[in-house]
Amino acid sequence: MSSSSTATESTETAATETTGAADVIGTARERIDALDGQILDLVRERMAVSAGIQEARIASGGRRVQLSREMEILDRYRQRLGKPGTTLAMTLLELCRGRV
Repeated sequence: MSSSSTATESTETAATETTGAADVIGTARERIDALDGQILDLVRERMAVSAGIQEARIASGGRRVQLSREMEILDRYRQRLGKPGTTLAMTLLELCRGRV
């Protein structure tokens, strides 16, 4: 086998691997986009449910926000996702507060 033949085979193999990687990446990105769409839909649903709870609490003379409940949520997210989970939970709680 000549050195030019080996170089050509090496280039073809690299091109095939690059195409394969691009396919994997493209498919994975499509899946991430679909998951993001579901997550956003769930966040909007969570916001609506939270608004209903806040309305009911206010109507019954309670406070709009129950801090002990928020602490439970923060702890659950932290346990499942670590410190970034706390940040995510804080963002969700902020989105869901005060929509009444």
